[in-house]
Amino acid sequence: MFTSETYIKRRTAFRQSLYDRGILNGTLLLLANSECPRNYPSNCYPFRQDSTWKYLVGLDVPGIAFTLDIDSGHSCIYADDPGIDSIIWTGGTPTRSQLASQAACDEAASFSTLSALLARERAAKKPVFIFPPYRAEQVSALVALLGLPDASPADFLKEHINTSVIAALVSLREIKEPEEIAEIERAVTITKAIHEDILHNFRAGWTEKQAANRVLSLASEYGCELAFATIATCKGAVLHNAPTAYAATSNDTFLLDAGVEMPSGYAGDLTTTFPVGERFDVQSREIYEVLSRVFNEAISVLGPGVRFIDVHKRASVALAQGLTSLGIMKGDPEKAVQAGAHALFFPHGLGHQIGLDVHDMEGLGEDIVGYGDELGRSDQFGLHALRLAKTLKPGMVHSVEPGIYFISELIERWRAQGICKDYIEYDNINRWMHVGGMRIEEDWCITESGARRLGPEFDKKVAAIEAARSGK
Repeated sequence: MFTSETYIKRRTAFRQSLYDRGILNGTLLLLANSECPRNYPSNCYPFRQDSTWKYLVGLDVPGIAFTLDIDSGHSCIYADDPGIDSIIWTGGTPTRSQLASQAACDEAASFSTLSALLARERAAKKPVFIFPPYRAEQVSALVALLGLPDASPADFLKEHINTSVIAALVSLREIKEPEEIAEIERAVTITKAIHEDILHNFRAGWTEKQAANRVLSLASEYGCELAFATIATCKGAVLHNAPTAYAATSNDTFLLDAGVEMPSGYAGDLTTTFPVGERFDVQSREIYEVLSRVFNEAISVLGPGVRFIDVHKRASVALAQGLTSLGIMKGDPEKAVQAGAHALFFPHGLGHQIGLDVHDMEGLGEDIVGYGDELGRSDQFGLHALRLAKTLKPGMVHSVEPGIYFISELIERWRAQGICKDYIEYDNINRWMHVGGMRIEEDWCITESGARRLGPEFDKKVAAIEAARSGK
């Protein structure tokens, strides 16, 4: 947790953000995440607190609740004091009064009183607001607390989900405070150290799982958790390929997409691509150099007032230019991008926001978080996958992660249907299929005058990558 003053300041700013949107009264209800059983009730996954809860309340305690009266600002923690079983098995938790004090809340109450409070609020026609639940046990708990019918609970919960309330929170969380940026930068610095370890030490014969296990072990040594399931693969054309028992050969290219989460919950997210042998082969080097130019083009135009969708499109044109120079694409690169031809090789977005979630706030609704009310999501293949599109502002933190992929099934489907045949040299693609997929990713913070790379500089030029692989 940060200092108690931090949470007071955030809740005050949240109420003001609600007022600015015309929401002057009502009760915000937040549930802490509960323990999540892995295969039987008392054998649970490692506990991870809800990110909105961490932002507004901060307590890393499962199974409790919080309310905020929007009009008065009165806040309350609902928890049961630890019983003897809790004391015996886990050492117990602080009392509810202690929890309320830690979170700078005005009051502490028994969890059993929460349902009655919510019933009184609803009887008085006072709105009760929640954020979209993403766990089944949260849905069940909310249905019970709000006295909703068991049938179609999601439909009834929608009555308590207000897009203006979500937008009020997003407007705060998307602008990172200095202490948040410092935490993200610590996560990125540790993540970079782990990537460099794999870059220098990975050898032919290692399995993908061995690499992923090393990432996990190093993260643990740094006192961190993984921010997401590690992608450690020789099959980079599968965007989220899970690590397997495949043993790498010196002819393979390896892609590592991995990041750590600090104890505070803030995340880092980097991707590194390198040859398993000492050097890229000719085709892999040429594709990697195109990818590097695409990456550099994207970061060169980052800054406040720039729409991220325009950065994505500019990167896409650079990609089309590079692939045209290699004879993989043809025609005018800008027209090719307008037609969506580049998405055959770059079918995802350029980046996403980063914070308390590695894909920050996306549980609140990807369109609200990434698009706001500025523009709608495109239905064009590739562009529709862009998670961040809206105008960048100082304090926003996001990834930049262009990729180039040769996805055999997708290529064959497009070829058979003649999609974008005026811009793609289908007869030349086979020469490049063995390259698979490559991606470069770094994390950036928008400043008043431009953008700043978070964490130490990581030289990913061909010469630096090959020097690391050869031990020079």
